[in-house]
Amino acid sequence: MNAPAPAPSAADTLRTALAGLLDGLPPRQAARAVERLIANYRGATPTDAPILRDRADVAAYAAYRMPATFEAVRSALAAFAAAVPGWAPATHTDLGGGTGAATWAVGATWDGPRDSTVLDWAEPALALGREIAAADPALTAVRWQRARIGAALTLAPTDLVTVSYVLNELAAADRTALVDATAAAARAVVIVEPGTPDGYARTIEARDRLIAAGFRIAAPCPHSAACPIAPGTDWCHFSARVSRSSLHRQVKGGSLAYEDEKFAYVAATRRPADPAAARVVRRPQLRKGQVLLDLCETEPALRRSTVTKRHGDLYRAARDTDWGDPWPPA
Repeated sequence: MNAPAPAPSAADTLRTALAGLLDGLPPRQAARAVERLIANYRGATPTDAPILRDRADVAAYAAYRMPATFEAVRSALAAFAAAVPGWAPATHTDLGGGTGAATWAVGATWDGPRDSTVLDWAEPALALGREIAAADPALTAVRWQRARIGAALTLAPTDLVTVSYVLNELAAADRTALVDATAAAARAVVIVEPGTPDGYARTIEARDRLIAAGFRIAAPCPHSAACPIAPGTDWCHFSARVSRSSLHRQVKGGSLAYEDEKFAYVAATRRPADPAAARVVRRPQLRKGQVLLDLCETEPALRRSTVTKRHGDLYRAARDTDWGDPWPPA
């Protein structure tokens, strides 16, 4: 008797749900929408109008960005969940969530039902997000609500707020107001931005405001003190591996079956947290008989650690350690 096939993962279900989005959309129209979205993603974003203007824009966005956003947010949430074991959000607000990638990532991180709301000011994005979410029974009860994301935003109390790839769309005053509104409403906040120097700067700005509001940093930092990176000298970011469907390759161009999404993030909570003793903040360098790990440590400080064969089990663990992982392993 054959064993039943395993249930598809959230990532697989999402890719399947995305597969038909560009049916009937002329390739040239999709390409134009993708090019404009790339320009916005890299920072040339108007702050006085929604980026996603119609279904063509939203379909191109979902095909181009949603799998990568999902993987980046899921990575950030996994680090957060490791620092607050035994806790799961009963309520979740996906702020500026568009088509709901962060809501998918929350569902992939914590089992069980929850009261989830996606807020965005682009009605076409919300409509398509609702359509895509119908593929996952756990997401069919999600509420999709139109709201202007900015200084006038008010939020109901909630366990978790996710803010993914949103701060780069806002003017400075609106960013400050959004972070403050989030801090007032949420018990936990996870913010994800592009893994660029500007994305890191926005993340650190938000991190400082959350700490000032009484939050503890759960990840990626091993501490809630000031970031040890001197401003302008470097930036902290991480990488998530993204499997690319044929549709994804068609929209983005290229033939590889995967890509690496670079992102910066901060996860903060009002609950007790047990952050990592240190975090690997660069891709480990494998040398003959040794592994070089660049670490952010509790002091706080940045330090390079060399793990050699003489370290036995620790060396074997270092060879399996990835960028963004806690160190030492549990």
